[in-house]
Amino acid sequence: MAQLRFCPKVPLIALFIATMSIFVLLAMAQIGHAGNLSQRAVGTMTNFTPLPKPLPVPHITFRDGNGQTRGLTDFAGKVILVNFWATWCGPCRREMSDLDRLQARLGGPEFVVVALSSDREGLEVVQKFFRENSIQHLGAFVDKTTKAQRAFGVYGLPTSVLIDAKGREVGRLVGPAAWDSVDARALINEVIANSGSGGGATKIGASTKLAP
Repeated sequence: MAQLRFCPKVPLIALFIATMSIFVLLAMAQIGHAGNLSQRAVGTMTNFTPLPKPLPVPHITFRDGNGQTRGLTDFAGKVILVNFWATWCGPCRREMSDLDRLQARLGGPEFVVVALSSDREGLEVVQKFFRENSIQHLGAFVDKTTKAQRAFGVYGLPTSVLIDAKGREVGRLVGPAAWDSVDARALINEVIANSGSGGGATKIGASTKLAP
């Protein structure tokens, strides 16, 4: 009786092809996402530089308005705009009102602005600046050690890093920007729409205040 012979290479080849197809699809999705962001980097966002591929962000810690230790993991599941700034930095001071309005418009279950000061005088000078300039929607966050800034490779202020809901940097903008502009909101909404962030839909124009 003739014996049946099986070719073990066939299923292995099929598995290899299927695996490679998944990698190709994932790569195409990442390239497509970067391309979409590049198309959004126009007008007031011309200086925004998207990454070719989203990258994991470093673990950082800082103090909040109550003196408690916080980290980006506290905002897990949200798109985060981390703005590195200081009260002694003129361009930083000028864009803070824009960031405050951006938080008021988009802040909520899907997005948050984390304005992280490197002032060595600590929370007092940041809170004083917020009071004097009617910053009502941003939380006061400080890292006097500048370790967070260095971990992100930030050496000039202001610098804003955009992080998707999966905790990956998708791009950054070095220098001041009109963060409450239509172009800025369109870019951020693009990241929200494509990063699978949780929570309900953010009501544009809703006012959201973080802990001082």
